[in-house]
Amino acid sequence: MLFWTVLKVGVKSLLASKLRSILAMLGIIIGVGAVIAMLAIGSGAQKQVMDRFNAMGTNLLIVQPGQRGTHGVVSGLQQNLTLEDAETIAREVAGVALIAPVVQGSAQIKYANRNARTTVVGTSATYQRLRDIQLAAGRVFTEGEVERMARVAVIGPQAVKNIFGASDALGETVKVNGINFQVIGVTKPKGEGWMSPDDRVTVPYTVAMQLLFGVTNLRQIEVQAADGADLAAVQADLTRLLRRLHRIAAGADDDFSITNMADIRESASEVTKTFKYLLGGIAAISLLVGGIGIMNIMLVTVTERTREIGIRKAIGARDVHILLQFLAESVIMSGLGGAIGLGVGAGAALLIPRFTPLKAVLDPASALMSMGVAAAVGIFFGFYPAWRASRLDPIQALRYE
Repeated sequence: MLFWTVLKVGVKSLLASKLRSILAMLGIIIGVGAVIAMLAIGSGAQKQVMDRFNAMGTNLLIVQPGQRGTHGVVSGLQQNLTLEDAETIAREVAGVALIAPVVQGSAQIKYANRNARTTVVGTSATYQRLRDIQLAAGRVFTEGEVERMARVAVIGPQAVKNIFGASDALGETVKVNGINFQVIGVTKPKGEGWMSPDDRVTVPYTVAMQLLFGVTNLRQIEVQAADGADLAAVQADLTRLLRRLHRIAAGADDDFSITNMADIRESASEVTKTFKYLLGGIAAISLLVGGIGIMNIMLVTVTERTREIGIRKAIGARDVHILLQFLAESVIMSGLGGAIGLGVGAGAALLIPRFTPLKAVLDPASALMSMGVAAAVGIFFGFYPAWRASRLDPIQALRYE
């Protein structure tokens, strides 16, 4: 019964000074709204990054040439990865599901009177499956077309837009560095970013190496481990095999590097998580400011209601009753401000993607945390004014003017 009485008296006291109560809650409203919106933006950024890595596959190993340099000065990549390396990996390394040799370079693409410069990737027929690249139309080239150096190409949606405009690219002939290629497939969008295939033209590696770029070495070898395979064991076997093929002496450094996409994904997850909580921490500063505002208002309220406190004590109210009354008012302000801030933050998180390129993902845990922090702010910053009110001497309080 005491609880409901204290709560009712607290609400009536706050309603008696509506403008002051709203101003006191404003800091909490802004603080909670900012925390929820910033955490939603951080979660959205984290989801975008993770989706990008998941699309590439977490069981992917990328073998690249090592750095070439003299006396510690890096001068470029070594040219030491060959087709024989890729073929031997496919034969001898256990746990490999797919493998794709890759050469890559920039080329001028022309169709009718339109032209653009884009990335051309020369690879095998397994590349699309290895990278989980889906087709919007057409097909990918076959191993037979790779072997006979067929001049066929699979084009990303951004490259189609740049070269063909609004026309249908499938079946058309484009010039890549002056050589005619027939478009046999168009891929679905995967989004901009690192290693995105959207603005690329993919052709058989035999054609790319001999006709387009005139190279005999590979830029990289992409290896996909089989489901259930130990990725670390596959990487170790791959390292031993390449050291043997490249005749690297015991104790000498590798002349190649192997990138484990699972490790990169984990590192990226940690970075984005840190970024998310950094945004939330910066926004939480406004919660602290809001709490100081509540303390300020409550101290003023205690001073203004000194005679009321004296009367309450004179008719039998104990110190704990006065403490609970003022503490209840503080918690009600912070709790109500937190609830309003929750709506403001959720609304901002929904509107941000509509008007900016940023993505936002609402996290129920962050909403609960913000509400809990708002209540804690009300208790922490309201306790001192409530304690001060409860310690007033009733005789002095009655004499207060």
